[in-house]
Amino acid sequence: MTVHLVKLCVGVDRLEQLRDWQAMRSAARRARGERANPWHITRMMPRRAQELLDGGSLYWVIKRMVQARQRILGLEEVVGEDGIRRCRLVLDEELIATQPQPRRPFQGWRYLDPKDAPPDLDVQGGGAELPDELRAHLREIGAW
Repeated sequence: MTVHLVKLCVGVDRLEQLRDWQAMRSAARRARGERANPWHITRMMPRRAQELLDGGSLYWVIKRMVQARQRILGLEEVVGEDGIRRCRLVLDEELIATQPQPRRPFQGWRYLDPKDAPPDLDVQGGGAELPDELRAHLREIGAW
């Protein structure tokens, strides 16, 4: 059975900012001949690894709203310079906008059941083509 993760995207104000930041980092890794996939380091290794690798995604919370997801391609144990073991979440390069879903602040990551995950935005009537600022404004005024 598939399961997802949800994580706060600290330091990012807009989905486009995350998209640009990841593209810049991927290009730099490609230029060095490294694997270009985006990744995120977290302190704990998920215990439900097999379920995450069975089609799971990392859902990003930006400004208290789940706004995007990326498929999880792998989980790798890494050891930091401080000697502490951590988990690298290897992500798909495609960043998929989702229907906004409010989320209260929390630390770390949480499992997300697929039935509770927000659906992807689609171009046909879903708002994927709208600029981030317009989507945010529509949420603020309660129109979305």
